[in-house]
Parts: sequence; C-alpha cells; structure tokens
Amino acid sequence: MSRTIALIGISGAGKSKIGRTLAARLGVDLLDVDAEVERRQGRTIADIFATDGEAAFRAAESDVCVEALGRPRTVVSLGGGAPMTPAIADALRGVHVVWLRVSPAVAASRVAGHGDRPLLNDDDLVAKLTRMLDARGATYARLADQIVDADGDDADAKAQLIAAAAEASV
Repeated sequence: MSRTIALIGISGAGKSKIGRTLAARLGVDLLDVDAEVERRQGRTIADIFATDGEAAFRAAESDVCVEALGRPRTVVSLGGGAPMTPAIADALRGVHVVWLRVSPAVAASRVAGHGDRPLLNDDDLVAKLTRMLDARGATYARLADQIVDADGDDADAKAQLIAAAAEASV
C-alpha cells in the first residue's frame, strides 16, 4: 500500500475496529484520531467538551487529522464529525477515503452505554444518529472513494475489501 487510507462514518460504524484490522493486514500504522487527541490533551474527549467546548475539540481534532493524513502508508480512523471541518476535508484529497456506511440502528446498538461520546448524550440514540447521518451523509458521499456497508460484524472481510480497492486505485 502506498497511499494513506482514511476511514469516515458516524459513531458506531466500526472505524476503530476495522482500522486496526486493516492496518494489521497491510502492515502499516493506524492512527485513531480520537485516541490521539486524548493522548495529546492528556484527557478524554468528554472532558475536553465539558471543560473547553466543542470548538476546542474540533481545533485539536483538525490539527491531528491534517498531520495524520499527510503521512504515507497509514490507516487513519477519523471521528464522525471530522470530515465536516473544511481543513480536514481538504486534507482528504489524495487519500483513499472509505465511508463505512452503517444504519443508525446498528450504530446505536454498538455505542449504547458508552458515556465517552459527548455528542451522543440523547435519550433516543437512533434518532440522534439519524440526524447526524442526515447532516453528514452528503459530505461523506462526496469525499468517499469507496463506500463499504458496515452493518455486519466481519472486520476481516471489510479490511480485505478496502485493501483491494486501495491497491487498485493507486
């Protein structure tokens, strides 16, 4: 693999899980943007939101994303809202972008009970994820070089599909 691969999609799409599987399969590094923001900030995303607000998180996220997307031979797992930031959308040019498209119901079942996602603090998680997908879906589709159905749980099959498409698109 010579190009960087970026995984995008709403929370619960499997970006971290599939990213780990894909990076291992390709023998390259994985950079999970949310985990890297937390590492650099020395605190959780929920903490950043609570203390400094979403704008501060988005600024830190943008710095990490732009830097990571400039690295060769890396799988980058972006946060769900990251592609909505213009600097990040610009940095995705020249990268193999994969939209892990998941239904809100499946995504909700994967993230339910995780209090570490500040934008998902909602009594009706499916409705919240539906609104997020409605707001972000057109951007995801515009940026994506590849769309992968992420409703199923077979990370190996998805990683194989992504790896084959990334190699073919070079």
